[in-house]
Amino acid sequence: MNPLLLANWILFLGVTIYGLYLFVRVVRTRIAYIQMGKKFEFDGQIKRRLQKIWIYVFGQKKLLKDKKSGAIHVMMFYGFILVQFGAIDFIWKGLAPDSHLPLGPLYPGFTFFQELVTLTILVAVIWAFYRRYIEKLVRLKRGFKAGMVLLFIGLLMISVLIGNGMALIWHGHEGAWTEPVATIIANAFGWMPPAAAASVFFVMWWIHLLVLLTFLVYVPQSKHAHLLAAPVNVFLSREGPPAKLSKIDFEIDEDADEEDVSFGVGKVEDFNQLQMIDFYACVECGRCTNVCPAAGSGKMLSPMDLLVKIRDHLTETGAAVTGKAPWVPSYAFSETEGNTLAKMAGSQAGDEAAATTEAAPGKSLIGDVITEEELWACTTCRNCEDACPVMNEHVDKIIDLRRYLVLTEGKMDQDGQRAMMNIERQGNPWGLSKKERVNWREANEEVTIPTVKELKKSGEEFDYLFWVSSMGSYDNRSQKIAMAFAKLMNEAGIKFAILGNKEQNSGDTARRMGNEFLFQELAEKNIKEFEKHDVKKIITIDPHAYNIFKNEYPDFGFEAEVYHHTEMLSEWLKEGRLKPEAEVNETITYHDSCYLGRYNEVYQPPREVLEMIPGVKVVEMNRNRSNGMCCGAGGGMMWMEEKSGNRMNVARTEQALAVEPTMISSGCPFCLTMLSDGTKAKEVEEQVSTMDIAEILAKSIFPEKVEKSA
Repeated sequence: MNPLLLANWILFLGVTIYGLYLFVRVVRTRIAYIQMGKKFEFDGQIKRRLQKIWIYVFGQKKLLKDKKSGAIHVMMFYGFILVQFGAIDFIWKGLAPDSHLPLGPLYPGFTFFQELVTLTILVAVIWAFYRRYIEKLVRLKRGFKAGMVLLFIGLLMISVLIGNGMALIWHGHEGAWTEPVATIIANAFGWMPPAAAASVFFVMWWIHLLVLLTFLVYVPQSKHAHLLAAPVNVFLSREGPPAKLSKIDFEIDEDADEEDVSFGVGKVEDFNQLQMIDFYACVECGRCTNVCPAAGSGKMLSPMDLLVKIRDHLTETGAAVTGKAPWVPSYAFSETEGNTLAKMAGSQAGDEAAATTEAAPGKSLIGDVITEEELWACTTCRNCEDACPVMNEHVDKIIDLRRYLVLTEGKMDQDGQRAMMNIERQGNPWGLSKKERVNWREANEEVTIPTVKELKKSGEEFDYLFWVSSMGSYDNRSQKIAMAFAKLMNEAGIKFAILGNKEQNSGDTARRMGNEFLFQELAEKNIKEFEKHDVKKIITIDPHAYNIFKNEYPDFGFEAEVYHHTEMLSEWLKEGRLKPEAEVNETITYHDSCYLGRYNEVYQPPREVLEMIPGVKVVEMNRNRSNGMCCGAGGGMMWMEEKSGNRMNVARTEQALAVEPTMISSGCPFCLTMLSDGTKAKEVEEQVSTMDIAEILAKSIFPEKVEKSA
């Protein structure tokens, strides 16, 4: 063998083996960090999970929500998969000159296809550079690391094209249509002697190989770890209702020290392993932050930054606990905090032995890494999760951190504490007497609204339990919604009953604010009441109660058919039980409640109701359905004052007003309150009214008797 070719082989094997070693080492290190978390149960649903890989990884379903960025990613994703065959061919040519992959008569078509793919990737690189550095999309970071990746990919493509062109000159081959770009390059540099062309070829060959291996090592220790973690994250992502919260077991081991007893997540190791995969799966694309109502209204919270900060903290903590250096090659990153911590841990406990958490960096997860202000800015709307292309979940992590603050450290905003105390004592956030819960019925004695106790005394039965909720029972504005819906049920001939003064708070507010203990107390009381009256079907005007009864009460032993009032109104209209006749001449825009829409995919029924009302013209806001913006009331924020940035409800009201409606509608009493306040803040309450779907329908069915609302 030619001595130079032999040397090339030896160097090739050396750098390739070293690069693969570093790659495996980094991946194993990240796996070790993830394994510090609590274990999670895998349900074994392989087929269903492979379908998700097909839809969300290969189908790029969520990425394509942003058409431009989605197109760029599709070009790079599939291009990078396909171009690897061309990379193998290129490396082959450097190891065995004047030969190529043994594809026989298919080889000319292969080279043509590879050049098309290579050019497609170059177009995607240029487009991505433009979007990030010239168009300057707010959600995209513009640091050195982001640009370096584009440089890597660009060099890989350019080196192949130039190298193939030089190979044609070196071996004296004629250009052909099967290699159009290489032929153009060969013709442009046809004056070069073969030896010079061979030298340029090997320069390009080594640039390609070194960049490829550098990229391979760089990927798992950068944001591009998502190339490895995202498919795993999609495959393992939770089945069932979105953002369903985990149940805390409050049974305490009597032998445990009081200092060791805590609830929620107070340190990064308290997250489970599935949650930790989220941290490394994050693409840092900023889509979550771009749609976050807190971030958009100037609050401190950025869902992307939250995951990234916890990821970096996990990496440092993992280095300190496991003694495994996070950054390789170690000699190049010896001064980094992670590698320093790993070295300290290794010297204390041995390279393979695990150090104690005392060796971890002196940072508290809540306080130093994530601030309390960030945690309390979240409305739990799930817009971040809906936008995330790799199916990361943000809400459960925020709630777990809130749980630690509330249950372990006893910390909560004063307004929130007051609401919790009122719910605990009186069953409602205002602290009004629980004996007054049923008084809302007195507003219209013509409407029949029996309690379960009253029906039992008269020997009658009911089909649906109408869960009025605290808003419907105590809030003056929401009482009109409850009354309108009760009247519609009377008209439709529906047998229903309410719990009256026996109704408690559903517990959603307590649970989302982190007070899991209070939630479980409320759930236990409610379930006992449901079982006492053999409740099989629940209907409610409150999407928060709807979600928690339908998706989270089953964990506590109660299952029933749960309906939102807009679902039933749509059904009763279709069945002919309700017949709207009077025209409601309004231009209406509908606001999607987060807990009805993104949590439960109920988008169409409310719109169907509006479309069946004579005279109604429905106009959609720019942000609607799954991308509808939160009103700002979710996650317990209804009871806490916004202390920074702009008011979310005003921002959402402005979006509604942009389509020039005469009325803003909703299917949630929380949302309606926030939007009503928004119209007042914008001083348009006289021109633009706010009404629930039930109230609008009631205007058409009982036109002369419906009270005008704000």
